[in-house]
Amino acid sequence: MKKTILTVAIFSALLISCNENKNKETKDSLEATEMVHEHSHETDGDLLGNEWINEIQLDKGNKWEANPETTEGVEKMIDLIKSNEKETVEDYHKLASDLNEMKNYVVKKCTMQGPSHDNLHIFLHPLIEKINELGKVSTTERGSEITESIKENLDNYFKFFN
Repeated sequence: MKKTILTVAIFSALLISCNENKNKETKDSLEATEMVHEHSHETDGDLLGNEWINEIQLDKGNKWEANPETTEGVEKMIDLIKSNEKETVEDYHKLASDLNEMKNYVVKKCTMQGPSHDNLHIFLHPLIEKINELGKVSTTERGSEITESIKENLDNYFKFFN
């Protein structure tokens, strides 16, 4: 239940911070709540997988134009994964904290609207869940699995966004 509430709160903040108009915010918040409820029953394999790739769409066969801050944030998250020590559970918790901070930067600086914005949400939702789970790991093995899944998530960003 806590995970669902936390995810709803984070996703709601994401929706609000992306400069949506008031009517669209209400609609998106309801959709986000439904998505979170739907995803709250995911299996471990779903968390580590990148099923979002089956949901996201290209812009008529082309990559979506992302605002520079979004792409910069994704690149910095990839750099964090490459540069952070990952030898102890505490290292993974610190990495999660650093990734969360950069994810918050991406959310705060988001200026995308319309279909590109909607597809960015498809990319971000599983990333947010993975970062949250990384912050709760109790073994380095689990930390490594989630970190690898986060890296795959981030690397795939460049298949869909410029």
